[in-house]
Amino acid sequence: MRLRMRKLPLIAAGVVAASVLGIAGAAVAQNVGNVWPYDSTPSSSANGKTFTLAAVGDIACEPDDSTNAANPSSLKCGSTSLGGYDAEFATAKQADDMQPDAVALLGDEQYQVGKLSDFEGSFETAWGGLKFLEKPAPGNHEYYSYQKKGDDEAGQNGNGYFAYFNGHDQAGTPNASGQAGDDTASNQGWYSYNLGNWHIISLNVECNSDAFNNDCSTTDGGVLSQETSWLAQDLKGNSRPCTIAYWHQPTFSATTASTATVPASAVGAGGQEGQVADAWWKLLYANKATLILNGHEHAYARFQPMDPAGNPDPKKGITQLTIGTGGEALDTIATNADGSYANPNVVSAYDEGYGVGDLKLSPSSWSFSYKPVLAGTGFDSATALSYSDSASGKCNG
Repeated sequence: MRLRMRKLPLIAAGVVAASVLGIAGAAVAQNVGNVWPYDSTPSSSANGKTFTLAAVGDIACEPDDSTNAANPSSLKCGSTSLGGYDAEFATAKQADDMQPDAVALLGDEQYQVGKLSDFEGSFETAWGGLKFLEKPAPGNHEYYSYQKKGDDEAGQNGNGYFAYFNGHDQAGTPNASGQAGDDTASNQGWYSYNLGNWHIISLNVECNSDAFNNDCSTTDGGVLSQETSWLAQDLKGNSRPCTIAYWHQPTFSATTASTATVPASAVGAGGQEGQVADAWWKLLYANKATLILNGHEHAYARFQPMDPAGNPDPKKGITQLTIGTGGEALDTIATNADGSYANPNVVSAYDEGYGVGDLKLSPSSWSFSYKPVLAGTGFDSATALSYSDSASGKCNG
């Protein structure tokens, strides 16, 4: 594994010192003639290049430090119910070994409420070496309060998330723009970027928060409505044939987190945020998107191509990948009495360990593989680490 540095300022192109060459935390796009991450091929004009996008969410345990002294030990790094430091370091190394061109972070990067000190004390220690390749989306643990299992922490409304990824002033106030997108009253960090022929969109679905005025409507002119309008315009202006979008809570569920009154295959089975993201599915489907990536459910699941109603659609459908196995904890895949998946659209799923998704993005096609790197607590390593999944397809555009 490459040497990791906790802090490294962004260095202007062409002036990287020889002493930092090859350090993952120093990744900046420039033509210096050496190997990853200093790729000299611009992402906007790569003829025939295949890009690697590592993808995962639900990563870092809450550090056991003075700011969390009053919080239950069962929710902190060191708890036997969590993957803890072992898991987040294992998945970080797995992502690092992929030598990715970018890292899609699918939300809940830092538990339990994503304070800046939490990011610095946990996520940074394992994943900080990949920081300048990371393209994050936030999750509920970066926005909402946490009042479960004896804990009582106020929601951060993205403050720690933006302060960590975008930088901050001496008082800890996040910069208004940066790596995680804009942090303003009307824009809560949605953005897009390109890798060759692939247009990739990071969205924020944490609408039941003060930052969104607790407004989860996609049509009333509020913050989420403005994000949805932005998405429509972004898709309209995109000329690339291949599109990926990602956000935290999935529209379609694979785990027991789906409710008894909403079938796992139904729109919004994963909760309110999954329901409102139905509007995004419709926009993405109409604009021939190929893949949707989510976290939130602490498991891995690959779905067959679907339309926005959750009907199988092998010709024009979007493949959903849920990859919530970054390190924090594990959920259980929902199954029927006969052992089949409760959501019939699930093709393959896994809930016994931690791992990162590996997407290879070619000019007109994609391939994907998932292999766990660390077994969860209580699971036999030989059995848990024997799982693997892979898939491939053409772009829909």
